[in-house]
Amino acid sequence: MRSSYLFYVLILGVALVMIWIVKESFTQPGIKDLEIDFEEMAFYRNENNTGPVIRVYAVYAADTLWNTLEQYGDYMPHTKYGNTKVFFFMDKAKTPNETFPEAPYFSEEYQSYCVASYEKSAMGGVKFARFPFSN
Repeated sequence: MRSSYLFYVLILGVALVMIWIVKESFTQPGIKDLEIDFEEMAFYRNENNTGPVIRVYAVYAADTLWNTLEQYGDYMPHTKYGNTKVFFFMDKAKTPNETFPEAPYFSEEYQSYCVASYEKSAMGGVKFARFPFSN
C-alpha cells in the first residue's frame, strides 16, 4: 500500500513538471510582446549553410524606444559564426525594400532615414547604434 502511494505521488510530480515545462515553452517572450509595432520591409540571407551566415534586415519601427529596438534585435535569428544586422526606419515609405550582403547594405539614399542599427557579430558581441549614418 505504501509503495503504491509513493508511486502515484511520483507520477503526479512528474506530470506537474511536464505541464510546467510545456507551459514555459509556449509562453516565451517574443517580438509580438514588444511595446511598439515592427514590420520587416527587406531581408537578405546568404545561401551559405556551411560557413558564416549573413543576415541583413531593414525594419520599419513605429517609434524610437531604444531599449525596445535593441530587444527586437536580440530576438532576431543568429547563427554561430554568422552576422546579423538590423537597420530601423521610422517611415515606411523611406524604408528600403532590398538589402545586400556588403556595406552599405542598402541604397545610400535611405541612410539619412535610418534611426538605429543593431549588429550581432560572429562571436555574439552586440553593437547598437542610434543614428548610425549621421556625421
